[in-house]
This record gives sequence, structure tokens and C-alpha cells, in this order.
Amino acid sequence: MDGELSMRLRALHEQGYVLIPGVLDAAQVGEVRGLIDALRPLHWDYEGLVDHYKCVFNRSPRWLPYLDPPGLIELAELALGTDCQVIGQTAWRCHPGFIGAEMHLDYLPMALPESLLRDSGFQLPMFICTAQIYLDDIDEQLCPTWVIPGSHRAGRAPATTEHEWQGNAALPILCRAGDALLFRSELWHAGSRNLSQRTRYLLQVHYGRRMVAQKFSPYLAWRFDPRVLAACTPRQRRLLGDHEAAEYD
Repeated sequence: MDGELSMRLRALHEQGYVLIPGVLDAAQVGEVRGLIDALRPLHWDYEGLVDHYKCVFNRSPRWLPYLDPPGLIELAELALGTDCQVIGQTAWRCHPGFIGAEMHLDYLPMALPESLLRDSGFQLPMFICTAQIYLDDIDEQLCPTWVIPGSHRAGRAPATTEHEWQGNAALPILCRAGDALLFRSELWHAGSRNLSQRTRYLLQVHYGRRMVAQKFSPYLAWRFDPRVLAACTPRQRRLLGDHEAAEYD
């Protein structure tokens, strides 16, 4: 493991998140924005003040490089195992007036004693991590993500009035187009209002350990697009669920 990867993995364990600069270059940012603009709602997608499109990797092979961009996938595999998989890939457009989301966590895998969670010698394992790949320069007007460092060790979801934990206040993630925020599912985080006259473009990739179910809606009616499967690299096929046989297969 190189030094930079080691530092980023340590940040996930200690702070619950890490910002990775320059995961996508300017041309890739432009391509993904264009791909989002071409989307039309399917199944559980919706449009309005926020446009939300699920499982976009299955719309076209052009989305596949954004399942495992270099600089991001190596860290996801270190955090979740080399047999980790994608459990979702979601595209967003947040228009002027978008309200955002209150402080929350995405998933709490297990309830543990607070005494254990506060023990600096205990390393809380990761089960799900989300990458938010920003496709705009994010300032305080353009609905930045807010995070509370270390809050993944709270062992519970935040109350609606909580905006700090153990003296750590919520911080906005201000970054450049092409940067990615990787955070673990227990981290307290929030979306914020779009106070600008711009639309924020965002691509999320959700990674989970192999034993975490893949979230491919509409579930029982789900079918992979054969064109997408044919274009996958071996790693991308694994991320989409093509694993070697194991105990529960």
C-alpha cells in the first residue's frame, strides 16, 4: 500500500470520510454532465427541483468507466475488500431552490456499546461506502455536502437538532469539479440548499462488501443490459456481481 492510499484509508477509519482530488479530469466531467442531461426517468427515478436517476450504469456502456475510476476504486477495495461490489450508481441534478437533506446517516450496520466505539484501539469495520463525484466547483452557495468528522463512532443516528458530535462541528465539503468525497455509511452528513442560480451535477457510486445486497431497482424486474455486460472489464463485471463461487452461492 502506498503512502497516499494509507493516509486516505486512515482518514476513513478516523474521520469517517476523505476527499480525493482530481478523480475525473475536465473532459470526463463534461462527458458525465452530458450523460446526465441525456437521461430520462425510469422505474423509481424522479425529476423536479432535484432530478434523481438510479442504476445509471445499466443505461449505456459509456457509464462503466465511472464505476471504478482510478484513485477511487483502489481505496474502496482497501476499505471493503477486493471482492467488494457496487450496490448502486445514482446521478443527480440539484436545481436552484433545491432544499437538501437534514443531518442523517445512511446505514448503521450494528449497534455497539459506546465504550467500545470511543476506544481509540478499536477499529470499526466498514460495510458500505459512498463516493460522491462532484461535477461542479462547489462553494457554500451550491449545496455543499456537510459532514461531522468522527461521527461514525456515535453508534446511532443524529437527532434532528444535532449538528456536532463530541465537539466536532459540521463542516462543508468545498471542492473542485472532478473531486470525489468517499464516506462510510455511519457518518453523519447532510445536503444543503442550492442558494445559487446554478444547477449542481453529482454522480454517486455506492460500494459494499460482497455480502451487502445490491440495490438494483426495480428488483424482481431487474435485467442487465447485454450491451453493458459485453463492454465490462473483469473488475467491472465483479463490481456488478460476477463473483467467484463462495459459501452462500
